[in-house]
Amino acid sequence: MLKELIELAKSIVIALIAAFLIITFVFETVSVDGHSMDPTLSDRDRLIVEKVTYYFRQPKPGDIVVIKYPANPREKFIKRVVAVGGDKVRISDNKLYINDKPQNESYILENKMRDFNEVTVPDKTIFVLGDNRNNSRDSRFEDVGFVDLKLVVGKADFRIYPFKTAGKLK
Repeated sequence: MLKELIELAKSIVIALIAAFLIITFVFETVSVDGHSMDPTLSDRDRLIVEKVTYYFRQPKPGDIVVIKYPANPREKFIKRVVAVGGDKVRISDNKLYINDKPQNESYILENKMRDFNEVTVPDKTIFVLGDNRNNSRDSRFEDVGFVDLKLVVGKADFRIYPFKTAGKLK
């Protein structure tokens, strides 16, 4: 009987270690909290965040990422990368410009946006925006600003809930 309990304890410890390693280094699930990514993601959507990709490459424009909120790293935000280190970003006349080129953003909720003066994204950082530009706390605000690559948790790759909209994110 004691031998069986020891084997059970070993199995539980191995399972806990495996779960910890998977959650820390491979993937985790997150829940969308709020409307900053409407219409792409809705409040309470459940996502799988894949962490392996960014061990091999940096985030690129168009990626939907989970980041630690710079002002409080215990909180996580879900945003879209629009620019990377070295890029120039501005918003004028309701259009996002990256390196002076207007961006075609079919995924945003509204085409009406406040102007944002041009900035250059520093190396080893990204510039993120919510798809619901008028209801998003993102890189345009001082408390978020340029997001250090160390604060990127992973790439939101797959919606698992609600089931009717489950699938790969675009």
